[in-house]
Amino acid sequence: MISEQLKEIFLKQKENFEDILGQEPAKQGIKSALLMNRHIIIVGPPGIGKTTLAKNIAKLLPPLEVVEGCSYHCTKENPICPSCKENKNKKIKKIDGSKRFIRIQGSPDLTVEDLLGDIDPIKALKFGPLSLEAFTPGKIFKANNGILFFDELNRCPEKLQNAMLQVLEEGKATIGSYDVDFGIDFVFISTMNPEDASTEKLSDVLLDRFDIIYMDYPESIEIEKKIVVMKGEKVCAVSDEILALIVHFVRLLRSDDKLEKKPSVRASLGIYERAQSNALLKGRKNVQFEDIKEVLVSVLSHRIRLKPSVRYLESVEDYIAEQFRKHIENTKWQSQPEEQESSDYR
Repeated sequence: MISEQLKEIFLKQKENFEDILGQEPAKQGIKSALLMNRHIIIVGPPGIGKTTLAKNIAKLLPPLEVVEGCSYHCTKENPICPSCKENKNKKIKKIDGSKRFIRIQGSPDLTVEDLLGDIDPIKALKFGPLSLEAFTPGKIFKANNGILFFDELNRCPEKLQNAMLQVLEEGKATIGSYDVDFGIDFVFISTMNPEDASTEKLSDVLLDRFDIIYMDYPESIEIEKKIVVMKGEKVCAVSDEILALIVHFVRLLRSDDKLEKKPSVRASLGIYERAQSNALLKGRKNVQFEDIKEVLVSVLSHRIRLKPSVRYLESVEDYIAEQFRKHIENTKWQSQPEEQESSDYR
């Protein structure tokens, strides 16, 4: 079982999530929940690595031998679909852990059939309307022997939530008058952004099937700087002073009580990369203060939202410019000479 594989990995290795820096409480909570084969929802604002963390879990899984071309990801030892049960001599292929990751993107137009599957009318004529051979599996079956990742669970419609209740509780699904019993083995990991207002309300009975793991923005400026350097594109030299200026300003906006929508780590990454682009377009190999200043509005204006008491008095563009000016004054920033370059963070 997947839980047994993860249990062995978590108990043998101290550091399991190398793709995510920091977030130690969340990592510990995820390991604790998965050891007991619990379904989890990772809750937090956008851009903090929820999806990356879920993918990292899949990467930890060992390679698996599955039946080639099987929509159920059957293994030779444990076939669950009619075709693999009848034919024991099918071709086998090996897939690594990352291929055992099946993603569903939450959306209001997502259907039960997308998740569970549907009856193929042509196959129904051939095998009979209630035959398992007529059933075309959905993504939940493709996640057999792997990770089913549901991104933005609170964007799925109520009808789909109800369908998942039976799946998570009984391991069975009902599609119309058609009952599908399946013995699939998967770990259900989902994410949720509680600040997103354009979502469906999750029912209490559905939430009761999950454990909640909370994630937040990077704990310190040093961790966020490392994330930016690790994830960001590098086409010019960026000094540590410039990098600190970028990250510190984004973190300053996050703590601003006049904002109701905060900038994520993607804002730090955006300024870091766009400042390099500006420097490159100007024929320089190092990022300077002006390169940052020129991209702030483009990168930040749609990633923050002012509270009503502020937005009717000041535009978001003016607010960003004013806050950056104050930040520069408070930190007593001195522009670096144009000829100075740094070999750091290339």
